[in-house]
Amino acid sequence: MSLLKYEGKKISILLLLILAGEAIFFLPFVLARIFRPTLLIVFNITNFELGTCFSIYGIVAMASYFFGGPLADRFPSRNLIAIALWSTALGGGVMAMAPSNNILAVLYGYWGFTTIFLFWAALIRATREWGGPDFQGRAFGLLEGGRGLTAALIGSLALFIFSSFMPVETDIAIQQKRIDSFQIVILTTSIIVFFSGLLVWYFIPKKITKVDKTGNPSSIRNVIKLMRMPGIWMQAIIIVCAYVGYKITDDYSLYANQVLGFDEINAAGVGTMALWMRPVFAVMAGFFADRFNGSKVVIWCFILMLMGGMLIFLGIFDKIVWLILIIMATTLAGVYGIRGIYFAVMQEARIPLISTGTAVGIISIVGFTPEVFMSPLMGFLLDEFPGATGHQYVFLVLSFFAFVGLMVSINFRRLVKNY
Repeated sequence: MSLLKYEGKKISILLLLILAGEAIFFLPFVLARIFRPTLLIVFNITNFELGTCFSIYGIVAMASYFFGGPLADRFPSRNLIAIALWSTALGGGVMAMAPSNNILAVLYGYWGFTTIFLFWAALIRATREWGGPDFQGRAFGLLEGGRGLTAALIGSLALFIFSSFMPVETDIAIQQKRIDSFQIVILTTSIIVFFSGLLVWYFIPKKITKVDKTGNPSSIRNVIKLMRMPGIWMQAIIIVCAYVGYKITDDYSLYANQVLGFDEINAAGVGTMALWMRPVFAVMAGFFADRFNGSKVVIWCFILMLMGGMLIFLGIFDKIVWLILIIMATTLAGVYGIRGIYFAVMQEARIPLISTGTAVGIISIVGFTPEVFMSPLMGFLLDEFPGATGHQYVFLVLSFFAFVGLMVSINFRRLVKNY
């Protein structure tokens, strides 16, 4: 195979991993992030009830991380990713029917299985294999940045569809029109997710790169060995703190609506613009990680999160809309930067490539616990303290976890420097 053809094939694999990596989470999470005010109205639920759905997703995901990790070390990533995409898309058909609260809760539990058990560790392993030993920062930065670009493109398409079918008037008579418009958005998204599965199945090879298969990566002995590595647990806590920041981006459109006074469409526009910042900051973090060091970039990203969270919590600039938007963007630089590289530091922690899936399962059980507690906590704060106060408390939570993440990432850097 010629070098040009090889590089072209490698790029096409990464592009498909990027598409799959974001498309699968669009139905359970990104739609709620962009259209949160609309979703609450269409499904007639409160912030806390929506948070409970996310919590159910997280509970199912916890078990799925543990068992899905070893699965990714045993079966081709392509097969697992494609099946996960098709299964998730089927759930979109159920969501489009605007089901009752109970069915919506069950649906989120179902998505906790399809998006994690079959998918997550397989995606991380495939990306790590793609990057090789020298380009982990770029591999994960491009993955996260590409996922962000995909989310922004699909989000912009969804916003265009919604605004095209949504009338300007706001009287009671347009409630059905709002439901119809949102159903079209959900169905369009489901088709994109299903089609992504077809592309993955037909164009990603079963083996992305050759990996030493000596030993059983999912054996009890290997699992215990991995669990004794302090770097794994530090990385898990870093992901906890970073993921709290990511979950708080769900509040951006609602913050714009309730605090900055934006209408539904403009508030959704703020959520969409946040998505457009994700590819920029994630890719930058990836290149900086390979150039300077992944753990060092993580430290600086936590500093940005802490600064932005505290400024919004203090509320001293609430009346200066343009300045608040800049502060929110600064916070996003930290949030999306860490997301771009928090799995890239597996290389610094000396985690063997053959054990990637199992290690991802261990790390993720702890790292993504915010899926269980963060959405209900946000919902409680927003419902219990209406208006600006609730949002300020949400960003205080962000500041606390950013501080914890900063301390742990500093100690992680000290640890890996001694290896």
